[in-house]
Amino acid sequence: MLALIKRNFLLYFRNRSGVILSLFGAIIPFVLYIVFLKSNSEGYSSQLMDLWLIGGVLAVTGLTTTLAAFSRQVEDRERKVTDDLFITDLGPWGLQLSYLVSSVIIGFLMQVIMFAFMLSYFMQADKISFEWGNLSYLVLLMLLNSLLATLINALIVQRFKSVDSLGKLATVVGATSGFLVGTYIPIGNLPNMAQNLMKLTPSNYMASLFRQLLMKESLADTFANNSQSRVAFEKTMGIRIEWQELLTRTETFYIVGIVLVAIALIWMVQNMIVIRRLKLQ
Repeated sequence: MLALIKRNFLLYFRNRSGVILSLFGAIIPFVLYIVFLKSNSEGYSSQLMDLWLIGGVLAVTGLTTTLAAFSRQVEDRERKVTDDLFITDLGPWGLQLSYLVSSVIIGFLMQVIMFAFMLSYFMQADKISFEWGNLSYLVLLMLLNSLLATLINALIVQRFKSVDSLGKLATVVGATSGFLVGTYIPIGNLPNMAQNLMKLTPSNYMASLFRQLLMKESLADTFANNSQSRVAFEKTMGIRIEWQELLTRTETFYIVGIVLVAIALIWMVQNMIVIRRLKLQ
């Protein structure tokens, strides 16, 4: 399995144009924020808004790069390579897990790269600071985000038989993911129907967790004497997701955990069905 994971990993990064395209959905909101959106947030500090953007972009990065990582699985299926790999000692389950683990690793590393790039830029441009004591917690969130996005995309790519069709989907996901996690337009500025759609998107809850961690100190400083304004700001900017009331960090983790377990079970059942069909052929 390690050999296949290494193979998938190396093939992903050798395709430089593919790597850049996989970051397309993350780069768009970053550029739009710098060129247009930042000027509309003059009422708040750069420290606050820059970290808000970073949280959203990390959620998007996990989603788009893990989807791109699965192009190797689809290409292997298209070229009938999987037929040969199925009969090796690795077996069908080992093969599926190799694609899964490769995607998780790739998604995590791309988040690290994007975070380092954005933080370096904003430190130079806006002189923002980062609480380095939160780094280990941030790394765990990146891993969780990568695992969640990988499982979601694993369910999706099972239906695809060609790299071309997957590429078209990746383009759509890259263009829309910024909307779904509220990096183009904050969730509180959208109509109820759009807000409800965003609340059905697991990546939106990961963006919320990222933002709560990254913005914790900045929120405390900005709204030190005005808790009501802080609640309104958190609701509008999607820092905390509103159901009947604003979710706490613990409640958000519970939701992500439940979704993660549910998707993992569906993935296992889906693969059991596929493997059984292959054995009957």
